[in-house]
Amino acid sequence: MSAALAWHGTSPAAEPACAPARPQLRLVPTGADVAATPRRVARRVRLALTLTVAAALAITALILAQALSAPAAGPTEVLTVESGQTLSEIAAVKLPELPVREGVVAIQRANHLGTDAITAGQTLVIPAR
Repeated sequence: MSAALAWHGTSPAAEPACAPARPQLRLVPTGADVAATPRRVARRVRLALTLTVAAALAITALILAQALSAPAAGPTEVLTVESGQTLSEIAAVKLPELPVREGVVAIQRANHLGTDAITAGQTLVIPAR
C-alpha cells in the first residue's frame, strides 16, 4: 500500500515557464512496505563485525593448531638409539599394543621426524601408551 504526497513545484523540462505550476505526486511507502525496505548498515558497523568475525576465526584456528600439535598427555620415555636399531624394532618393543606401522608413526610424530631414518646416539621420545 502506498500513499500519494502532493507538493508544489515546477519541472523545468516538462512545462514552459509561463504555464502555472502543477502539483507533482510522489509515492511514499507506508505500513508493511516500510518494514520491507532494506536498511543500510553503516560502514563502521560492517567493519567492526568483519573484524570481530575474523578475530574469532583466527583465535579458533590457533587453539585448534595448538591442540593438534600438542604431544599426547601422560608419561613418556626417552631412549637413545643404539647401533643397528631401526624405528620398526623400537616401535615393536616399546609400543607392543600398537601395530608396528602405527607405533612407528607415533614415534615419528612425538619426535617430529619426517622419515623412518634414525642414527646411532640419537635420542627419541617414546610416547605414552
